[in-house]
Amino acid sequence: MANHDEAAAVRPSTLAWVSRHLEVGERIVRTEVLHGGITADMRKLTIGTRDGGTRHLVLRSFVDPFYLGHAEDWLNREASALILLAGTGVPAPGLVAADPIAAHCEYPSLLMTHLAGRAVLDDEGLEIRLPLLARQLVAIHALRPAERPRQYAALTTADTVVVPTGADAAAWAAATDVIRKPAPSYDGSFLHRDFQPSNVLFDVPPSHPAGARVSGVVDWAAASWGPADLDVAHCCTNLALLHGPAWGLRFAEAYGEAGGVLAEAASERLYWWARDALACSEEVQSVAQPWREAGRAELTTRAVEERLDAYVTALMDTLG
Repeated sequence: MANHDEAAAVRPSTLAWVSRHLEVGERIVRTEVLHGGITADMRKLTIGTRDGGTRHLVLRSFVDPFYLGHAEDWLNREASALILLAGTGVPAPGLVAADPIAAHCEYPSLLMTHLAGRAVLDDEGLEIRLPLLARQLVAIHALRPAERPRQYAALTTADTVVVPTGADAAAWAAATDVIRKPAPSYDGSFLHRDFQPSNVLFDVPPSHPAGARVSGVVDWAAASWGPADLDVAHCCTNLALLHGPAWGLRFAEAYGEAGGVLAEAASERLYWWARDALACSEEVQSVAQPWREAGRAELTTRAVEERLDAYVTALMDTLG
């Protein structure tokens, strides 16, 4: 078996567990590191089939000690979400197997089907992808599962916000005051809870970029029930940091144009959007690093902090 990255090869116990979930006559012929994730080690596994062909699976393993304490919960939630999503029309991976407590694997792991396409983080073509992102999120929010996932969690508080050096102090103080207030009431929706460009796969024909389509939505470990505004806000923040503040604001408009329903009052929308933007202030470095690894070398931690400051200021100017 050829390993794409020998330094972090999949351990024998994990490979044996994967093999037990293959079809008769199949075998693992290659492992390849998938970059772009923050919390988990992701591997694309090439499986040799009985007829001489190949197919692919994805292995998600929690190896970083910092995240191991959350692995059981996150993997159970993702497994449940993938089961729920099967047959809904949302292009999510199919669950193959899960070992949330590492009973069989070296690390807590989940095995799922591989989806075609790739995450696209470039500025080029964003005007085409934006409405596709919005329509996909509307479709996710329209799901009404028989069994709701757990309630959303928003851990950021006014006391945990990290104001970037040189930021607009007045805008950040005003935004922080917004999230000191109680959360607005809302009509619940099924949430992805980390819907953003890194977790949406696109099929973009090289000869026809305008024919791009969403081919998959991945990373369902935080699937929740809560306000649609929170999912929209998260995508807005990420678009603002990747492409500039105006694109963050534009996504909210695209979501409405696609049939999505947000809170009626500007003050309520601002609460959710400010909350997500301020939450990002606590983890700018961990957000920016995978983007640089994916080819956006200009997105240094400092550059992302500056965009976050500009976005928070724009939110307060627009909705505050």
